[in-house]
Amino acid sequence: MTMAARQGNFRQSTTTPEPFGWIAIIRLGLVQFCLGAIVVLTTSTLNRVMVVELALPALLPGLLVALHYAVQMLRPRMGYGSDMLGRCTPWIVGGIAVLATGGVLAATATAMLAENFPLGVLLSFFAFAMIGVGVSASGTSVLVLLAKRVEEHRRAAAATIVWLMMILGLAMTAGITGHLLEPYSHERLLMIALAVSMLAVCVSLLALVRLEGSPGSINSDTENTTAARVPFTQALREVWSEQSARQFTIFVFVSMLAFSAQDLILEPFAGIVFQFTPGETTKLSGLQHAGVLCGMVLCAVACGRFGSRWMGLQFGSLRAWTVGGCLASALALMGLVAAGMIGGSYPIRANVFLLGLCNGAFSIAAIASMMRLASTGRGHREGTRVGLWGAAQAIAFGTGGLIGAAASDFSRHWIDDPGMAYGAVFFAEAGLFLVAARLAFRIEPRQHPQQVVQERLPHTAEWKRKEHHEPAI
Repeated sequence: MTMAARQGNFRQSTTTPEPFGWIAIIRLGLVQFCLGAIVVLTTSTLNRVMVVELALPALLPGLLVALHYAVQMLRPRMGYGSDMLGRCTPWIVGGIAVLATGGVLAATATAMLAENFPLGVLLSFFAFAMIGVGVSASGTSVLVLLAKRVEEHRRAAAATIVWLMMILGLAMTAGITGHLLEPYSHERLLMIALAVSMLAVCVSLLALVRLEGSPGSINSDTENTTAARVPFTQALREVWSEQSARQFTIFVFVSMLAFSAQDLILEPFAGIVFQFTPGETTKLSGLQHAGVLCGMVLCAVACGRFGSRWMGLQFGSLRAWTVGGCLASALALMGLVAAGMIGGSYPIRANVFLLGLCNGAFSIAAIASMMRLASTGRGHREGTRVGLWGAAQAIAFGTGGLIGAAASDFSRHWIDDPGMAYGAVFFAEAGLFLVAARLAFRIEPRQHPQQVVQERLPHTAEWKRKEHHEPAI
């Protein structure tokens, strides 16, 4: 075989797809938009219908939402499936289809609860299990595709775009369906659920047309494909044995536990300690969400091409933003501790906005770091790694709100002053963020030796020098 033929074969085996541009990132954001539209219909609108219109105990929708989080422990298996297939699009399409079907069944079950309660409960649990499976398959594969195809300097901005579009899907669907549901009827609920689900599937399919292209290097490299085709349990053990993957999994769980534990107690805290009305507490929650959006955009700008050095500090460093966001979130929570002690004269609104700002900054930095870490380690295990981290996030979200609410009830039982009782919970959450910051600081991505060799592509000067026996300069 000639030297040119060997070079051609090497180039063919290491060819990778073109990185995503902004249009491709926005198209993936449309998929997240559709995912958020279906999820908010099931976890928010149906929750309200069960509690208000059907006068059912809030425990039922709470258990259903917890079930949809528990099912997301399947995320590593879903990511492993995309690793084996070498493509993410089929898993995204299949996940959206299952999610849409689950959304329609959930609406059907809600209407059925008024006529046949046992059958309605049974169908509800089946529907929310489908919702969890659909979110696991589609959401994990979207992140895997972003991790594989988005360049380093665009990752924070890409994560921000995709998450903002998902939030937009949540907000738009909640507002539109809330308007269309008046006056409420079971038939109207079913029609809205069916329309939202069908539109979500159609928009997702259009957004994914020819987006991923042909399979990447996992299918063109025979040796790597053979190495990747191992049983799921072995692949999961290999990923868990990687220090950076294991550390990041623990970081995701701890940080998301601290992040979600504040959700169910912030508004009651403002109502009891500051005597806010329900409308005022809702506005306070909206102010926090506005801070989250601002923090996301701020991190995306700082970690992109606009990131710069000043006095030896890298303002575009993902690790710095992740660690700093966790530390700042802890500081903001300590402010809420002070708010519980001081009471009405404390600037609670500014503190809550600051908390949202810090939460948004650290969350986008963490997602962008996840996209970078997904491609480190042995073999082609991006999907398995992202699935593992997604499962850790789902478990944290599923338990965080429950733990936060239970802790507030426990502390109020033992502490007479409500401000001090809530402050004790906020103090514990601040401690969790400090632990998360410590974990994030210690995470060091370590590439497997085989991956380092693969990244030395044929067009690099080092490869050419070795191939042609050129002396080093």
